Amino acid sequence: MRSKKSLLPRAEQASFDWHPPGLIAGVDEAGRGPLAGPVVTAAVILDDMHPIAGLADSKVLTAAKREKLFDEIRAKALCFCIAEASVQEIDEINILQATMLAMRRAVMGLRLKPVRVLVDGNRLPQLDVPAEAIVKGDALVQAISAASILAKVTRDRWCEQLHQQYPQYGFDAHKGYGTAVHLAALQEFGACPEHRRSFAPVAQACTPRDV
Repeated sequence: MRSKKSLLPRAEQASFDWHPPGLIAGVDEAGRGPLAGPVVTAAVILDDMHPIAGLADSKVLTAAKREKLFDEIRAKALCFCIAEASVQEIDEINILQATMLAMRRAVMGLRLKPVRVLVDGNRLPQLDVPAEAIVKGDALVQAISAASILAKVTRDRWCEQLHQQYPQYGFDAHKGYGTAVHLAALQEFGACPEHRRSFAPVAQACTPRDV
């Protein structure tokens, strides 16, 4: 007779009716959609004894507010880990699988092991702890909100640094997304080493030398 555990497909995740006591980690990503750079993820275990006011989906916060919360999360969380998957990994295994890989790296890099992991969205990485995917979790779960802020600020800072290297693309403004300005720069200058060749707008703009 098959066990109850075997009745669930490996990728399926149901909501937990009973939550075991212990540490809960929130996980989120930044940078799935852009045409350049790594996808950045973060895992955060908050400290109930040191609450953080103002946590929310990073996309609804101002840059200044995100920066302030970034420092506060790092100072007050029980632990956190920021991880990424590189442009090369994205091009080799696709952006979805690279995101799952980066999320796994973030969870595995936590100093403390959670009993449960809550992930923003509808997909889960392969983990050795129970996990639940929560659509719009970055607006509903504080630990996921904190993770979204760490990931977003880290990637935005990376884009600022890339702008210093390749100012002609405007990474400081569009953060790698396929805006009209970015697409025009791709057509004029071709792709830089940090562009994702597996993304159609980049592939279309690449010269044989760029590939």
